[in-house]
Amino acid sequence: MTTSATVPTTDQPADAATRAPLVFGGIPEARGFAEAPITARDRVHFRVDRDLPLADFRADLPEGVTVSHDQGEGLYRVDGPCGQGQVLADWIRAWCAGRGCTTVGLRAEAGVRRRAPRDLPPSFLEDLCRHYHPVSLKRLQRNMSTIRLHLPDPDDLGQQVAEWILKAVGQYDETKGVPFGAFLATQLSKWVHDLGRSAHGRTAADTENRQQKALAAFQAEHQRRPTERELAAYMGQSVATLRRNSQTVATLNGLRNLHSLDGGPDTAEVLVPDSDEAPDQIMDEAEQTLLSHALTAACAPDPTAARGQRAAQPNVLGWATWYLTTWGGQTKTQVSAELGTSVRNMNVHADRVERALKDRLAELSE
Repeated sequence: MTTSATVPTTDQPADAATRAPLVFGGIPEARGFAEAPITARDRVHFRVDRDLPLADFRADLPEGVTVSHDQGEGLYRVDGPCGQGQVLADWIRAWCAGRGCTTVGLRAEAGVRRRAPRDLPPSFLEDLCRHYHPVSLKRLQRNMSTIRLHLPDPDDLGQQVAEWILKAVGQYDETKGVPFGAFLATQLSKWVHDLGRSAHGRTAADTENRQQKALAAFQAEHQRRPTERELAAYMGQSVATLRRNSQTVATLNGLRNLHSLDGGPDTAEVLVPDSDEAPDQIMDEAEQTLLSHALTAACAPDPTAARGQRAAQPNVLGWATWYLTTWGGQTKTQVSAELGTSVRNMNVHADRVERALKDRLAELSE
């Protein structure tokens, strides 16, 4: 069915106050959302340490409970009736344990207001998506340089936009008096900036913050430092993941202190993995010179990358972010203002540098 939008018959241009409502599948937009009003549900968020057999999980869910999976973030969201959040969380934990899966970061959230897109009239939803898909692509033109870093294939972008529209449909609260188009535009801007987190996971700063909080909490509870295995269990991670994150933190701390040969502030406590792979935190001037070369090499184009991939381009913003915050003594906020880009965008490029730089730093420490 073709999307129909009633337009004024006057020869004068229509403004926001006089524009007739959009009609999808023969149903005015506002009425279509009212037929499937947004409602409150209890929601359980969680990740798992291995792939979850999603088909079996869905089949075993209690009646009236639904699940969605964000593959980019590896996050599962289970929605159930209000007042059942904690019961549902216990059920999920037990179900996963029975199949050899360990839940990570499981938490229940009460009163989350959502709607299931499938509850809308099918023809209404189909026409609404068909109408807003090109509108969304046009709206995203201003963000295209950021989007192409993560979605270089036009087909992937089209699929992502379709998913975003459905996500907005699920979150849109028709009782707020804001048109769906305006709500969607606001959410699109937010979700574009979330692409970096979805693609690269937590930043080094986030990792460090979480690790330091866990260390402090464990020490307050047990009056001693945790072992690697204890801290991994405390944070809901595997030992391998903890070691990988610890090396990232050690690298970040070493870079932060490069300007000072005495190692800088001694107040930051870092858990160094039980291996000889982590680089020394205090480097002499010769090592700093080598590190400078390593940074430049880490930002160079990858000759093995296919044309069109972001790795095939020099990572100039990543280089500037690391150099100016490490040697220039500037904060990311200051660099962001000077370069006219967002801190989120800087983090996306800096994360790419970090992955390449960690290998080179390990070589320097040998």
